[in-house]
Amino acid sequence: MSENITRADGRDVNQLREITIERGWSEQAEGSALISFGKTKVLCTASFTPGVPRWMTGKGKGWVTAEYAMIPRSTNSRMDREAVKGKIGGRTHEISRLIGRSLRAVVNTKALGENTIVIDCDVLQADGGTRTAAITGAYVALAEAIAWGKENGHIAKNAEPLIDSVAAVSVGIIDGTPMLDLAYVEDVRAETDMNVVVTGRGLFVEVQGTAEGAPFDRNELNSLLDLAVAGAEDLTNFQLQALA
Repeated sequence: MSENITRADGRDVNQLREITIERGWSEQAEGSALISFGKTKVLCTASFTPGVPRWMTGKGKGWVTAEYAMIPRSTNSRMDREAVKGKIGGRTHEISRLIGRSLRAVVNTKALGENTIVIDCDVLQADGGTRTAAITGAYVALAEAIAWGKENGHIAKNAEPLIDSVAAVSVGIIDGTPMLDLAYVEDVRAETDMNVVVTGRGLFVEVQGTAEGAPFDRNELNSLLDLAVAGAEDLTNFQLQALA
């Protein structure tokens, strides 16, 4: 892997974009974080509600779920709101479910008690990696909402609903070179594109990889996963700093 390749924004191939996480961005939500992966910006808000969906009542467990959306001018040209169309797109469903799965992977639902936390991830500006930014920011919003639940007596003080942290990052192969955290101009020309969800302990929650051009081999896959795990470690540190 060459470190001398010049990327669109001048980064090294193993370098994240500039990452910022502004915790508590929303005054109304029980938990929130405005996260930026370079020019990609996602607002993640967590809503805490005592009680669970009817199908979970009486099981002594809580529920964590997520919804994802892109605002009309998050991209270069205006998109119609899906609510106006009257139909949620397949991509939106897929990403919403991915965020929910990623968060539930690090939650002890019994320790959460019969409470529900819904995370809304709204893309304010898209420049590649919106789903990975959403997952990374959603964890911060979730942690803040759980802390709110403890402070307000909805979760037992000695309970530990969070069993780990979770973050996500994109990787890809461009001109034969594995790269970390792809911006849009890189993503659209990647020969292989992959999104990797990793816990704070370095365990994989999900790996979504596709060969857009030539198929990739095992060595290239290993290189991409190594890049992703290292990038996720850095993202975990950003999360910890935001929550400190």
